[in-house]
Amino acid sequence: MKYCTQCILPDTRPGLLIYSDGICNACKSSFEKKNIINWTERKKAFKEVLKNSKLKSKGYDCIIPVSGGKDSTWQVVKCLSYGLNPLAVTWKTPARTRIGEKNLENLIKLGIDHIDYQINPKVERKFMLKSLKSYGTTALPMHMALFNIPLSIASKFNIPLIIYGENSAFEYGGDDEDKGFLLDENWLKKYGVTHGTSAQDWISDDLSKKDLTPYFGPSSDQLKNIRAIFLGYYFNWDPQETLSVAQKNGFKVRTKGAKVGYYNYADIDCDFISIHHYIKWYKFGMTRLFDNLSLEIRNDRLSRDEALNILKKIGSQKPVNDIKKFCDFVHIDEEEFYAIIEKFRNKDIWKQKHNGIWHIEDFIINDWEWKE
Repeated sequence: MKYCTQCILPDTRPGLLIYSDGICNACKSSFEKKNIINWTERKKAFKEVLKNSKLKSKGYDCIIPVSGGKDSTWQVVKCLSYGLNPLAVTWKTPARTRIGEKNLENLIKLGIDHIDYQINPKVERKFMLKSLKSYGTTALPMHMALFNIPLSIASKFNIPLIIYGENSAFEYGGDDEDKGFLLDENWLKKYGVTHGTSAQDWISDDLSKKDLTPYFGPSSDQLKNIRAIFLGYYFNWDPQETLSVAQKNGFKVRTKGAKVGYYNYADIDCDFISIHHYIKWYKFGMTRLFDNLSLEIRNDRLSRDEALNILKKIGSQKPVNDIKKFCDFVHIDEEEFYAIIEKFRNKDIWKQKHNGIWHIEDFIINDWEWKE
């Protein structure tokens, strides 16, 4: 494994490239945001997008996909400040947290119409378990729903614009051509975290096409009438700044500290997201904490050494309680869960010692305590 010399991300992270100077593409994108991008011009371009949307609008100007997170609140506040009439759409996770519920209720009270779309839990249970067994991820159905449900609703109601928050290709590493403003079929295949699959690929004896209806998006022809953009292209996305805006508008953070990663305000609306991030430890030798701390380095709030000390102190953040909840939901025992994810351990980076303990050679922290 190679690590960026500026942040702490490894080259095993999907979409991340480390160049000959030792710096990754995500850090170079961050430099571009600070020193090259003309944000005044980007705001002007955003106004033009909204102008076109309002001309095409027959009621709602846009859809805002929301959860119970702080970015959702920031998106709604930003859109309302520009005079938009938005429809907020939520895919309801089967493991919604109480704080996520409260933050979602607060978001709606800001003055928006809202659809809370809940998928048949029997279908989700089957799909999530199939996803875990096939690709070692619990989140593939979630991501497929998060992107396709808003697109389908936009198509049905003739809503011309969908406004997402951050572009993960820009913030965490991706190809240059994918860092722009559009979310299209190409972006979804690369960064939609569906392993290049569509709902069609998951039809089986126990999951019919009708069962999977929520996971199908509009056709290519229907997508031509919908524009999907990232606010992070038009406004400088910084998690601390979006948090500040969200808190001023009633958003609440976890009082017990971070659920997963470094932030006590991120990934707090669903109990299953921690499992998605934890399995990255097996696949890529990194966790959500690597992502969060690297963002803090790029925003000059932590030095690299400070980030490494925090990483060493917090560790791999095994979400024991959330794993139990997930196993109860999909009807498997924890022993089976660990047996499944063990199959996805990346043997190119993980090596087993004589005592049976797995470790990563040349890990970013020399005296890391290897427990599993």
